[in-house]
Amino acid sequence: MNLPIRHRSGGLRERGRGWPQPMAEFQELFDRMNHFLESASFTPSLTEPTAFAPPADLHETDEAYLVECELPGIKREDIDVEVGEHEVSISGELTACEREGAVRRRGRPTGTFEYRALLPVDVKSDEVTAALSDGVLTVTIPKAQPATPRHIEIQG
Repeated sequence: MNLPIRHRSGGLRERGRGWPQPMAEFQELFDRMNHFLESASFTPSLTEPTAFAPPADLHETDEAYLVECELPGIKREDIDVEVGEHEVSISGELTACEREGAVRRRGRPTGTFEYRALLPVDVKSDEVTAALSDGVLTVTIPKAQPATPRHIEIQG
């Protein structure tokens, strides 16, 4: 007689018989995933900085794209803006302020940050401007002018 085995998920299963083989394999996979999720810690640490993506808006006008990225408390020299033909990337690092006493709760993110967006058209990367005002970084990315179709006369 085989004794039933109780797993963490609370399900009973007999060793060697009971469930069809595919169902037993599924239950084993389910048990392994539960164990993995229970052992993994998804809560942020109070002492270690983590990576985050700052809130940002991407607007499109007829002439340019505008990225407005919220970066309160970050100095101009700690921000890096890169623009390629079809992508904009804003990255940097926000260091935590030195405070006295023990941290009981932290709601503001610290650590490295990165915002990336794909742009659907070519841009003039040499004419990009960026301004930081009141904790909001505004990046203006002019669009490249597409070739306009025109009629060509055939000679001869």
